[in-house]
Amino acid sequence: MSERLLVCTRKGLFVVERQDGHWRITETAFLGDNVSMALADPRDGRWYAALDLGHFGCKLRFSDDQGASWSELAVPAFPPGEDVPVGDGKDTQPATLKLIWSLEAGAASEPGRLWAGTLPGGLFRSDDHGRSWQLVRGLWDRPERRQWFGGGYDTPGIHSICVDPRDPRCLRIAISTGGVWRSNDSGETWAQTAHGMFAAYLPEDMARDPNRQDVHRMVQCASEPDTLWAQHHNGVFRSDDGGMSWNDVPNVAPSVFGFAVAVHPNNPDCAWFVPAIKDERRIPVDGLLVASRTTDRGASFKLLNEGLPIDLAYDLVYRHGLAVDETGNHVAFGSTTGGLWISDDGGDRWEAIPARLPPILAVAYA
Repeated sequence: MSERLLVCTRKGLFVVERQDGHWRITETAFLGDNVSMALADPRDGRWYAALDLGHFGCKLRFSDDQGASWSELAVPAFPPGEDVPVGDGKDTQPATLKLIWSLEAGAASEPGRLWAGTLPGGLFRSDDHGRSWQLVRGLWDRPERRQWFGGGYDTPGIHSICVDPRDPRCLRIAISTGGVWRSNDSGETWAQTAHGMFAAYLPEDMARDPNRQDVHRMVQCASEPDTLWAQHHNGVFRSDDGGMSWNDVPNVAPSVFGFAVAVHPNNPDCAWFVPAIKDERRIPVDGLLVASRTTDRGASFKLLNEGLPIDLAYDLVYRHGLAVDETGNHVAFGSTTGGLWISDDGGDRWEAIPARLPPILAVAYA
């Protein structure tokens, strides 16, 4: 059971721990800096933190002592001369690292391997604990990449990386906007696998093009990795065949729109969402902040709001702002208005930490 959270915010990294039965901030790091992502490596206990320092660029730090001290690492870098589509893809701009949007650990049999997804849409691999990075050319050089486009940012980005625990050569990634891709050979070759998804924001003749799907977040069940859940721009989708095809989940309450999704590590039928109203509004439905949970593969949903604000709460939860621990009992989410809520019973009851944080970008159990 994890009783520690790494909370990434626009103004620093906050470590939140349970003490005397309640959750409290116990450490801080990088105060004043934009921390976009954190990873607690389950293989060796290392912590990684990605920083977006604006004019000074992206930085990557690691800690071997649970945040007591931090050291600098290399960041992913695009080779000279590479470019990326901008806007609707008709124009391009030089490929320059803007954001480390995802960090994932390799398998126990790959002690130094890390994966990073970036904005713009590059996938990078490190085999030396982040001291150096290589662009995964097998994906970058696909001709379909020229059709990817931004979904919230001007350029496409890779925000979800799923490493199959049965076979670490099997990778699944999700792109906003570029669908879902799968590799069975550690990234050497790739196939587009967003079949079954549809994009209501596109003309009818383009809506089911797998390369144009705006997936907001994708997660896999640790114990049954053939089951994956995806929060899409206009719906929730589930795959039962390792991400090769997708089924629409039509009855998500109170809304099919959102950014975040988490799946129970030992029960593929159970997943959590934090719904909102889509497009230009992006606020909770009727100003009521709720989490939504299914325990029957999406046949029904239960709204979870005990302990959450009861009225006029306009908090929005970003893609990486919802997390579940390795037991599946502990769930946490943080909002763009600095609220952090934690549940020790799968979301039936929530506890707010006694602090108002900066806008929260990501949460991760450590």
